Amino acid sequence: MLFGQSVFQSVLTRLREEQDEEVAEGTETGFRIKGLGLGFVAPTNEGPSAAGDTEAYFAFLPELPELEQPAPDEEEPAAAPPIPPHLLRLTVEEIAGELAITATDTEATLAEKRRRFAKANHPDGVAPEFRENANIRMKTANLLIDTAIKGLFWR
Repeated sequence: MLFGQSVFQSVLTRLREEQDEEVAEGTETGFRIKGLGLGFVAPTNEGPSAAGDTEAYFAFLPELPELEQPAPDEEEPAAAPPIPPHLLRLTVEEIAGELAITATDTEATLAEKRRRFAKANHPDGVAPEFRENANIRMKTANLLIDTAIKGLFWR
């Protein structure tokens, strides 16, 4: 505390006093950061404008050849990537075979199987055109694993 005020309060007091002095002198010109050129702050009506002074910069640039743009009809359409074979296996039996859930699995081993399956099949990890298949696979695998975990508690 400085003289009964916190540091923050003393800074606010000093800023108010400076603002009052500017208003009294009639020098208030709006928002402006001191020390920066006119090209870096909001435009004002005072002084020369830096916006039109770019000719000197461009005068020293070397002449660059025009780049040829390919015509839109010349572009070949990108071939869709082939669908991974595991994303074509959508039946419950095929997914259950991949998970290989057994009666001896514990909750920890089932959680590990879920993580391993999600790493290869999660919809966020495949191309957008294959997400529907990945979604079906993940829903089915989650259903199978959740059913197996429920079965652990009913034994």
